[in-house]
Amino acid sequence: MNAANPTLQSVYPVTGDEGAVREVILAVIVDNEPGVLSRVVGLISARGYNIESLTVAETDMEKHTSRITVVTQGTPAKIEQIKAQLGRLVPVRRVIDVSAESDALERELALVKVVATGEHRLEAMRVSGIFRARALDTTQTSFVFEVTGARDKINAFIELMKPLGLTEVSRTGVLSIRRGVERD
Repeated sequence: MNAANPTLQSVYPVTGDEGAVREVILAVIVDNEPGVLSRVVGLISARGYNIESLTVAETDMEKHTSRITVVTQGTPAKIEQIKAQLGRLVPVRRVIDVSAESDALERELALVKVVATGEHRLEAMRVSGIFRARALDTTQTSFVFEVTGARDKINAFIELMKPLGLTEVSRTGVLSIRRGVERD
C-alpha cells in the first residue's frame, strides 16, 4: 500500500516530496502493428501502476495509426517519467496528457443490466430517465440500459442501480478528443 493514497498500490515507494497522487488520462498515438499494445501496457505496469481503463482502436487506416487511451494514477513525477518513456518507444508517435488539456472531451459508455419487478422496476426506469440512459432491451423482468458520459456520471448511475437489481455491467473505458480544429 502507498502511504499517500492507500488505494494506489505500487511496488515503488512514494515519498511525500514527489507530490500528491492524481488520476491521469493519457492518449498514446501509435503505429498500428503487432505487439504495440503489449509494450505500452508493459511499460506502465512495470512501474507498478494499475491501469484503471484502457481503450484501443485504429484511428487512421491510411497512416496505420491507433489511439490507446489509458487511465492510471500516480505522482506527477512518476506520470512524467511514464510519459517520457512511452514517447521513447519506437512505435509511439505522440503521447498526450488529456487530463492536462483544458479543451478535451472525455466520455465513456456502459451497458447496465438490471433485473427487477414491481417498484424496483419503476424506480429503475425513473433513474434511467434522470441520467438520460436508454433502454436497449426490455423484458418482463429486466432492462439493459445504455448510459454515456463522464466516468463520475456512470459510476453514480451504477451505484443507484445496485439496490434496484443491478446484475451486470460492461464498460468501454474512457475515450477522449480535443474540441475545435486541432488534431491529436
